[in-house]
Amino acid sequence: MPRLVDIKSEYADTDYHSNNKKYNPHLCPYNLFDYKYHFYPKKTIILMKVLGIDEAGRGAVVGPLVIVGFAIEADREPFLKRAGVRDSKLLSPRQREQLAQQLEGMGEIVIQKVGACKIDNYRKAGINLNQLEAMKMADIINFVQPDTVYLDSPDPRPDKFGLFVKKMLKHDIKVFAANFAESKWPVVAAASIIAKVNRDKEIEKLKQKYGFKGSGYPADPDTEAWLRAWKASGKRWPECVRQSWETIRQLEKGQRGLLRWLRKK
Repeated sequence: MPRLVDIKSEYADTDYHSNNKKYNPHLCPYNLFDYKYHFYPKKTIILMKVLGIDEAGRGAVVGPLVIVGFAIEADREPFLKRAGVRDSKLLSPRQREQLAQQLEGMGEIVIQKVGACKIDNYRKAGINLNQLEAMKMADIINFVQPDTVYLDSPDPRPDKFGLFVKKMLKHDIKVFAANFAESKWPVVAAASIIAKVNRDKEIEKLKQKYGFKGSGYPADPDTEAWLRAWKASGKRWPECVRQSWETIRQLEKGQRGLLRWLRKK
């Protein structure tokens, strides 16, 4: 079994420390999600290392944003294809879980989970999702220190996004970014698989804790129904709900036709 090391993010939200007057542990726990987990495979001597980074949960209104880095020796990258690693959207949940277990023994894995309330606070501070992803990706890269990194770009201009990430790196590392990178580079597909598996686990926790139903995405009817029911209960939104999302704003305004609005998106 790989060894698990818990490392606090260098880019963790310093404005949420307990000595900050704005920090409220009940509204947005500091250690809720903003941690990295590094799995060390049996083979620890790595020559040329490539790193792939992808995320899951970017557009969700409920649940965390999960960003994953998967690193492997360059000469072992062909083993990913042989293991069946490919675009995670083409795999069933069971296939993703099985592959995620295999990947733990094949390379290094770093997982960052950013809670919904953290995302809201970032946005209030003027940091958008693209900038947030870039910060977390740079954090992963600086920790792993690969020779080459491949990124799934959330920006339609991947070159611009790649340069933005590169500016935050401590070392001279080759950075390649592309849209739909998981279908282009197996090392990114591996990261995508692990990200989706870990986000699914977090959603299961929310189902047990809050009776949540659905996938967490705005256009999902089960998610919308759960949000409506929670709003009707008069309770405050739990920390797993991204209150800065337009979906929640529409509910807060009490406007009708939310479903029609969602389907137009």
